[in-house]
Amino acid sequence: MAIVEIKDIKKTYWQGKVKVDALCGIDLSIDKGEFVALAGPSGSGKTTLLNIIGGLDVADQGNVIVDKNKFDTMKQAALASLRLHKIGFVFQAYNLIPVLSAIENVEYVMLLQGIPKIERHKRAKIILDDVGLEGKYDRRPAELSGGQQQRVAVARAIVSDPAIVLADEPTANLDSKTGEGLLLMMKQMNKDKKVTFIFSTHDHMVMEYARRLVTIKDGLIVNDETK
Repeated sequence: MAIVEIKDIKKTYWQGKVKVDALCGIDLSIDKGEFVALAGPSGSGKTTLLNIIGGLDVADQGNVIVDKNKFDTMKQAALASLRLHKIGFVFQAYNLIPVLSAIENVEYVMLLQGIPKIERHKRAKIILDDVGLEGKYDRRPAELSGGQQQRVAVARAIVSDPAIVLADEPTANLDSKTGEGLLLMMKQMNKDKKVTFIFSTHDHMVMEYARRLVTIKDGLIVNDETK
């Protein structure tokens, strides 16, 4: 069953007086539980597509349906609620809150969801243990390595059991060993929890780990391969 359906998506940006066609008519369907990489060089449109799937950007044309929710008929409040409850985000720059500890960062989404303190603290501890950060609950981001910060970001993205996790270049700031460890962890979570993962990447290691590789070039899908 498709959890993401993209139909004829087009997106244009203006850089000063220069028109940039980021997406030129994308059709894509992703089933629940897939582990998918959107690959392509910088400027290919993969991050724009990921942001549109996550409701962080709006297409100029076409339809986006995520978990049976059709974006073009949704009000902003409903879209924000969908992002909060159904979509987990992992950003290249981690986007952790620097004044909060690791466990507080992981709890933050659940706080916004209104989950009681005792429950969210329990779930945050469990997920931090799952990602290999047992005993580091009280460390702030500046006291963690890049790989550890990205693990906190992944824990935050999946702790509330979203239907889909969107990861934008999650290994870009990591060395190859740390990046591989992160990918193995996410692949295991995909297997155990059936969470759908969609990556944007130009990292060949991510492409190798993905079970489906969608290659984008100049705003168009040029190859779609399931391994």
